Amino acid sequence: MKFNRVRWGIIGCGAVTEVKSGPAFQKVKNSELVAVMRRTGELAKDYAERHRVPKWYDDADDLINDPDVDAVYIATPPNSHKEYTLKAAKAGKPVYVEKPMAITFAECTEMIAACQAARVPLYVAYYRRALPRFVKIKELLENKVIGDLRFVMTTQYKKASEDVKDPLNLPWRVQPELSGGGLFFDLASHTLDLLDFLLGPIKEAQGIASNQAGYYQAEDIVTGTYRFESGVHGVGSWCFSAYEDVDINEIIGSKGKITFSTFGDEPIVLTTANETKQWNFERPQHIHQPLVETIVAELTTNSNQCPSTGVTGARTNWVMGELARR
Repeated sequence: MKFNRVRWGIIGCGAVTEVKSGPAFQKVKNSELVAVMRRTGELAKDYAERHRVPKWYDDADDLINDPDVDAVYIATPPNSHKEYTLKAAKAGKPVYVEKPMAITFAECTEMIAACQAARVPLYVAYYRRALPRFVKIKELLENKVIGDLRFVMTTQYKKASEDVKDPLNLPWRVQPELSGGGLFFDLASHTLDLLDFLLGPIKEAQGIASNQAGYYQAEDIVTGTYRFESGVHGVGSWCFSAYEDVDINEIIGSKGKITFSTFGDEPIVLTTANETKQWNFERPQHIHQPLVETIVAELTTNSNQCPSTGVTGARTNWVMGELARR
């Protein structure tokens, strides 16, 4: 499957598409955004007019089957990812789906199978895989600057945001029937996918999930351990009802360690017995853009370019399911 220019359609033009992703489809070479869809037609129309998109729909089927749409970006909550992916695959169109990839690992496998059967590529929006800061970490690891890898530690905790404290108006991110779980599935997925990118697939995982604060029914704390196929060990703790915000990952090797955050702009820090070095990276205005560039490059050259696929995205869903016992 090869395109001279990729014409995109977005299903679910909500907040994430305003700056993080939507404009990227218009700024990447050989790419353009030609249609958007939202269930409320007036909101779809408003988005299209503000972003100078020629077409808008209030029905996903109409967008998927539009002959002017070559590829579909699914930016809805996870509970509809499988449905729209299967429909886009049936229409013969490449799919770029938001993360987490689906509600469950089983749904992920259905999505992969459908796209493989239709011979269309499936990409997942774990955009950190293409950001220069994390590509740099991968380069450092591959160059063995910290020697042989031993283990990785993740500590991430946050204050409970006000929007999760109203039981009558909870955001979809803490409703398992919509998101797959609590904030662990929304936020920890980024870190776990990064670890897959940097250290390879996780082979074994086990964890404990609880709800401590009681603001909603989904888990708000998860702790776990895992072992990568390479033999590297890992331990992680995620809490979403703590007193402050902390985001630290450390990869430890036989000759040093690399410290970095998943969500912040703090420098990457390399520590060895002989030196400490730092690297700073500026956050892209449209944070999806580097990954979208790899997708468009792949679709226009018919070569493997994108580091975030259905297969890698499904692995992250599997790990989260094991850690949260879902």
